[in-house]
Amino acid sequence: MIKDFSRVPDTAVAPEHDRINMERELNLYRQLQRHVRSLHSRRSGHGVLAGLADAIREACPGSGVNLFMTQDTISSEVPVKPLLFNHDGTDICTKAYMEVRMVLADETGSIIDKTGGTAAIVAVPLTGNQGVYGVVEVAGGDCPFTAEEIHFLSQLCETAGSAFENAKLYEQSNLLITELRLVNEITKRLNQSLRLHELFQFACTELIEAFQADFACILQLDPHSRLFVVQATNLPDLSGDTFSIDYGFAGVVYRTKEPVIISDYQIKSTVESKLMRHTGSRSLIAAPITVNSEAVGVILVAHGEENFFTYDNYKLLQLISDHFGLAIANAQLHSELNRMVITDNLTGLYSRRYLDEQVQQYQKRDAGGSLIVVDVDDFKLINDTYGHQVGDEVLKHVSSIVRSCIRDTDIPARWGGEELAIYLPQVPIQQGEAIAERIRSRVASETNPPVTVSCGLAEWKREDEKISVELLFYRADMALYSAKHCGKNQYKIG
Repeated sequence: MIKDFSRVPDTAVAPEHDRINMERELNLYRQLQRHVRSLHSRRSGHGVLAGLADAIREACPGSGVNLFMTQDTISSEVPVKPLLFNHDGTDICTKAYMEVRMVLADETGSIIDKTGGTAAIVAVPLTGNQGVYGVVEVAGGDCPFTAEEIHFLSQLCETAGSAFENAKLYEQSNLLITELRLVNEITKRLNQSLRLHELFQFACTELIEAFQADFACILQLDPHSRLFVVQATNLPDLSGDTFSIDYGFAGVVYRTKEPVIISDYQIKSTVESKLMRHTGSRSLIAAPITVNSEAVGVILVAHGEENFFTYDNYKLLQLISDHFGLAIANAQLHSELNRMVITDNLTGLYSRRYLDEQVQQYQKRDAGGSLIVVDVDDFKLINDTYGHQVGDEVLKHVSSIVRSCIRDTDIPARWGGEELAIYLPQVPIQQGEAIAERIRSRVASETNPPVTVSCGLAEWKREDEKISVELLFYRADMALYSAKHCGKNQYKIG
């Protein structure tokens, strides 16, 4: 420690040389006190390093300051270099780091073993309770450091090491709090929506904002085609594109199930990437989206600058992608449960309840529509002759024919037993007749064992006196009864 200056003799009676030295030493002591307070008040590692460099330049004007750090520390306020180890032990900074002590050298760089006297170069480790973070090298140039200055540098760097450690812990705590808040907010909002399209769009927007990225792209694996499909991106040229599971960084991530970080795509990467090539991006982080330990998609986040993303970004994306996988699993489960509720288990058509609800909604907003009720003729005879299992297969085959004869926007449903119903939004009865005839003729020619169907048609229009789901179904049912009564294998209009 620097000596207690409260007992320094009166400078008025001291010899001139001693008086100057004491004033110099007292000035260093006062500077040290001020810089100690300043360093411990800083809340960033960069700020501590900048304050340390300023303090050294103030106390030792004309000296050169180099900061060699073992951590990935980048600062625009002060030049920071990586600490490279010289294993033969002749490097002053290596020796200071390895032996965790101040090391002195003369103007040629030769290490001085004695600790007293003057030195041209001083290397002091930056230490904290948890380790050594780097080494401060100070070169005095033409004017060697005095013993008082060397002692000042030792005390200042000891304080700076502790302040740097505290600042880094503070930064890490704030970063952790920010990440937890971000993950919590994203998870909450992801779980608020159970529609996959909304999930993808929301996640893409949040990823760009969270990582200050230029581009983001979310790909989902199609289980049938085994291709990656771009579900969400802020790059229009990529929207809806498909890629093989071996292509680009999505392929790498899918194969390894591990996240990826690229510091400079233009220099180091040999992986072909449409995202990186079309945008000219240089930095990339990517992570797999997993559901039940299976990779079902990939998240890509890119930026135009090299070395833009940090290792903390890399870990955060992995954490977010895990939560995104859970949200996708929840959405898929919800979708499957909804499908089971509104779908007939045997035929795969919609349930009657769903059909009723949809017709009611269409009648509120459309100008008209048609309904076809289809009944398998003599279905009891099929069951009695071939058994119920064959009867079920016949009903499934008829349902398949019905689906192939209508549009994707039409609503086919199992109305009950061997009766099916199809609602045709905004389709007039004339077009409904053509569809009913197509269904009738194909069932008669394609089923095995052969069966026929009878159909009843009904239409509603906005100008009708009464409009209701019940009335529409009643008229179609009466038309079906007429078709049955008139010999079956035909359609009638109600």
